Amino acid sequence: MTQERQYSTLAVSEIPTLNLEHELASQGADLIIGFDEVGRGSLAGPAMVGAAAIWSRDLTMLSVPDGVADSKMLTEHRREAIVEPLKHWCAAYAIGQVTNHEIDQWGIGHALGIAALRAIGDIEQSLGLGNTDQSANSVTIAGILDGPYDYITKAIDTFDAPTIPVPVTITTKVKGDRHCATVATAAVIAKVTRDHLMVELAHSKPQYAPYAWEHNKGYGSAAHREAIATYGPSDLHRVSWNLTSHK
Repeated sequence: MTQERQYSTLAVSEIPTLNLEHELASQGADLIIGFDEVGRGSLAGPAMVGAAAIWSRDLTMLSVPDGVADSKMLTEHRREAIVEPLKHWCAAYAIGQVTNHEIDQWGIGHALGIAALRAIGDIEQSLGLGNTDQSANSVTIAGILDGPYDYITKAIDTFDAPTIPVPVTITTKVKGDRHCATVATAAVIAKVTRDHLMVELAHSKPQYAPYAWEHNKGYGSAAHREAIATYGPSDLHRVSWNLTSHK
């Protein structure tokens, strides 16, 4: 089971630091995972939660990766240029995702929690954690979640939740993608991954062409909403949402 903890506000910085990661390490965390979501407000396609993990023991040797920042502040070209170095900077990374159908069924908040738990499970598996009772008892994991609301802890132990062998203590951090290097790294990896997927989906079937996902990535641009109004929603649209209303 995860545990929730709200961390005090740190000084605002446009360049992420490892300050919170160091603080969590000093409190006993062996592994620190930064989380950020992408696709929450999209009308079509999956939502994803990126996770980037570092070992506390490596913090003395780690520096903030060059060019990393809130993914929304970076150009698409810049994100593409740094995503592979960011993947190598982490001890492990993962992208948990939920489909549009799961979002329709569960609502976006719970769906994001499930996506995050899937990412945690993938990271723990890739690092060999939880394979034995000894490893589960000897590793302490802290998570930093972008935003004010801990949807990860709320989703744990629900009917739909995957089993997480090693518990994770979640710290929420408003604008975490601007403050924390692990969260910013997770954000870039998740954003690039989802953008690539939406471009692939846009070209995968002729019936998807009118929605121009290669340009809007599934978000509610005027042209996208007009296409939905004209052709109706596809099997990848979130039909529980108001798909044609212009805000």
